[in-house]
Formats: sequence, structure tokens, C-alpha cells
Amino acid sequence: MPPLLTILGPTACGKTHIAVEVAYRLDGEIISADSRQVFRRMDIGTGKDLMEYRIHDTEIPYHLIDICEPGYEYSAGEFYRDFWRVYDLLQTKGKTPVLCGGTGLYIESVLLQYPFAFVPENTELRQRLSSQSDEQLTQLLQTYIKLHNHTDTESRDRLLRAIEIQEYQKHHPLELRTDFKYVTFGITYPRETIMKRIRQRLEERLESGMIDEVKSLIDNDVSPERLQRYGLEYRYVTQYLQKQLTYSQMLELLNIAIRQFAKRQMTWFRHMEKSKGISINWINPDMDFEEKVSLIIETYKSYTY
Repeated sequence: MPPLLTILGPTACGKTHIAVEVAYRLDGEIISADSRQVFRRMDIGTGKDLMEYRIHDTEIPYHLIDICEPGYEYSAGEFYRDFWRVYDLLQTKGKTPVLCGGTGLYIESVLLQYPFAFVPENTELRQRLSSQSDEQLTQLLQTYIKLHNHTDTESRDRLLRAIEIQEYQKHHPLELRTDFKYVTFGITYPRETIMKRIRQRLEERLESGMIDEVKSLIDNDVSPERLQRYGLEYRYVTQYLQKQLTYSQMLELLNIAIRQFAKRQMTWFRHMEKSKGISINWINPDMDFEEKVSLIIETYKSYTY
């Protein structure tokens, strides 16, 4: 079985444009790894740029975009489940799956086959644990696993979910795909270039109707509180619409927030390399578009054939 081709990178690096061209030349289809592009009617703010999927008079099929209504709590576990459903479908069709996105947790979960795969909520277990304190829940979690950080103990909800997952795995051992392999490419630019691209793209989105998009979501019963939880564009534009920020304040704060987000994305990708053992082939940013695409295809084929 050919390895999974993955193209990742921070926001505003042009990874989708490259991934679509690669998919076209390899008779492939795109599987999106973006935690916000799963939502319908959230187009401009999430940067779907669906026109990018049409190249050379051809529509490149994409998956895991526009699959949920705004307000739905789509989880990493659901992404894991949905990815493998699409991946298996593309394998049977003889297509090359191209995983593309910037949500590090989603990508990492697939490449390392994380066992938090789709685990249903255990109402009976949660009721049984409801009377226990957070300290008692932490002690219970430690009977399953050794805690290396505080991620699972940051809140009661996280504690209950971590216990729920461990209890599920005890009775449903995860079957790893031993024949699964992957080749990963990273797209980025120097920091100064990324900052300029972020600002330019933000201004283009605002001119393209991003404020109207957020207003329409609110008018169609997506609560401002829910929208703000999606962060970045939806948080600051919502605050602007609620007259908590002026337009110039919104623009500057949002620009800063997206820059910080891009930095966090790169931190996650570096952690994937250094701590998780995921090899990322970083493409030289000085290459032009054609050189980048050709290098990705040639490198991928060297792993495949």
C-alpha cells in the first residue's frame, strides 16, 4: 500500500494550492485536516478558498470540509474516525489520498494512530464518578496511565474524558494498521514573509465579506458566545459586531492573534519532529511553485515505487 502523502504548514503558507496541484498530478483527492473548515457557512473566516480545488479545468475532490453545522462540537476523535473512512474509500477507488492542513493534533493523531480514536460517551461511568473529587479522579486516572503532563487534569471534563477513553480501551483494544506508512512535507516561509502574508490575506478576507459572513451566522441562530469559542476571525469580528471593538481595533488585534496562532502551529510541528519522531520534509521556501510541487512528487514517488 502506498504511503499517505501529507502536506502541512502554518496558516497563510499556501499549502492548499500546492496540495491541490500535487493531487491533480497524482490522481489524488484532498483530505482536509482543518478543525474549523468542517463547518458549513463558515467559509471566508476559515479560509476554505474552495475555488483553489479547481485547476486545469478539473475539480479536485475534497473531504472533511462542510460536514457539520456551526455550533456542533466536532472532536479530534471524530476526525480520526472520519479520516480513516475516507482514506479506505480512496484506497478502494485507487486514488492517492493527500492529507492537507494545519491542525497539528488532527495530523498527528492519524500519523501516529492515536488511540483516542472515536470513543463514545459512557453515561453510566460518568454518573458513577460524579460524586468523586477532582483529586480522586486524578488518582483513578493514574491507575490506567502514568501522567507525563497536566493536559488531562486541567479540568473536570478533561479528567472524565481521559478516564472514559482509558476504560473504553481496556475493553476495546486498538488495532493498529501495521501496513500504514506516511510521507510528510512541510510548507512555510521566513517569519517576516508569513507576517506579511497574514496581513494581506486578512485584509482580503475583510474586503470579501467576512464581517457579513459572521453577521449572517449570528442572524441564523449561531450564538455570539459559540462563535467566539471558534477563535481568531470569529472571536474578533463578533466583538466588533457587538460594538466591543472598533474596526481598527478588531483589525489590529486579529492580525496579532493570527500571527500568534501561526507561531503555535510551527511549535506544534517542531514538537512532532523532535518528540514524536515524525519526519517532516521541509520544502525550501525560496523555491518557486513548480519546483515545490515537483520536489514533493519526486520525493513521494521515491517512497512509493
